[in-house]
This record gives sequence, C-alpha cells and structure tokens, in this order.
Amino acid sequence: MTILNEVLSLANGNEIPLVGLGTWQMSPEEAEKNVAYALRNGYIHIDTARTYDNEEGVGRGIKASGIDRESFFLTTKVSGNSKSYEEAKQDIEDSLAALDTPYLDLVIIHAPRPWDEMHTETIENNYYEENQQVWKAMEEAYEVGKVKAIGVSNFEIEDLQNIFDHATVKPMLNQIKYHIGHRDEELIQFCQEHDMVVEAYSPIGTGKLLDHPEIKKIADKYGRSTAQIAIRYAYQKGLVVLPKSVHEEYIKENAKIDFELSIADLDYLNRLVIE
Repeated sequence: MTILNEVLSLANGNEIPLVGLGTWQMSPEEAEKNVAYALRNGYIHIDTARTYDNEEGVGRGIKASGIDRESFFLTTKVSGNSKSYEEAKQDIEDSLAALDTPYLDLVIIHAPRPWDEMHTETIENNYYEENQQVWKAMEEAYEVGKVKAIGVSNFEIEDLQNIFDHATVKPMLNQIKYHIGHRDEELIQFCQEHDMVVEAYSPIGTGKLLDHPEIKKIADKYGRSTAQIAIRYAYQKGLVVLPKSVHEEYIKENAKIDFELSIADLDYLNRLVIE
C-alpha cells in the first residue's frame, strides 16, 4: 500500500484518503488534465469548490481517467458567499451537475463569512444564523445520500461551536490553511477533541516555502524536495494534506512522502517563522 491509499476515518465511519490533489487556481482545462493524470497515477482524493470555477473541468478529468466513481474520494465546497438555505441547496445541486456525479463524498462550507469579510481587522457579522441555515441544507443532502459526509473550512472555534449548538449532524472535518510557519494548534486540538478530521490546504504555503533556505537544509538532509518536506510535515502531524500542482512531475513527486521526519527536525520546523 502506498501513502496515497492511506486513510483516516470520519465520525460516520467513512474513510478519507490522507493525501489529495488540490485544484485551487486551476483553470477548467488544467483541472481536466491534472485530475485525469492524478487519478491514473494513484491519487484517490480530489478537492475542488464552487468558487474555483473549475468543477466542470474536474468532472471531465474524472471521466477521462476511466476510474470507477466508487474508487476515489471527491470533495467540493458550498461557496463562502452562499449564506442562506436556498443558496446552499442550489450550490450542492449545481456541483453535482457540474461534476457529473451521482453523489459527493464530502461537501464543506467554504468559509464562515463572505470572502470580502474574511480578512478584515474587525468582524462585524459572524453570520451565525446564516451558517445554521446553510448547515441545514447540507444535513438534508447528507440524509438523502447525495453527500456522504459534511464539514466546514476556515472555521474558527466560535464558528464551530455555533454549528455544534444547533446541528443534528455535527461537522466531520475542518479544512484549514496549515503549513510550516502557519499553524493553529489550539484549533486543531479543539477539532480533534470533537471527533473532527483536520485537513491542511496550501501545505506548501502557495509556493512560498519552495525556496525557503531553512527548509531546503532539511530537504537536502533527507534527499527530498522542499515541497516533499512541507507536505510530509503536515501529514506527519496527522492531518489530511492537499498539495496542488499543474505539473505532472510534481503531482507524482508530491505523493512520494514515504519517509519520516525526526522529532528534532519536526521541532525545528515547528519553530520556523515564515515571513
């Protein structure tokens, strides 16, 4: 068994592969090509979103791969700007149609607030009631089998607690930005204590870790690339990781993380400050 076949169990018993192909910032054409390539070369986990505007390309790539639908795990996301029951329900239906799939393995709320309010200095509206309505639509899709698991993304502890307090089905996963130099261990501990899997997006720091001299020293020590060190770092923390590349050689290379970072090297990487 390879790293690509390793899985974690979600709260409902379904299994999510520990390494997936992220498709953020891929055009539909790039998504089609790279999803097909990844699935043909051992990947069994693909991650996309309504707001990536590439679901149709992902769907075409799935078909081109020739891989049976039951043989891989497919995630998409309700838009962070969809903050009503009706909008969330429509997003799920639109994703099913765009991806040309009878079901989705995982659907998550992309963000707790609309995107233009996600990185402001002060939060004027937490959208608690709106997220409860979005969650209701997701629970309904889950209950009828259109969606096999449901979760969230970019949610902080207070956002999660709001869902916990009103949910029939609790979130099974939180997808967060996590990489060397960008960690929130308190949030991860909270999620894991509440039986949620944590998934790391941008494990290579959207590319900014690739030329980092301190990470390169560690990479040279192991005879690996800086990308492999960064991906292994999140993976070794017990997180699901979603490296993204539009280059076939790197898609293959990113999955070759079958080595172990020493405790000393993990500690060193934990202490790195990334500007």
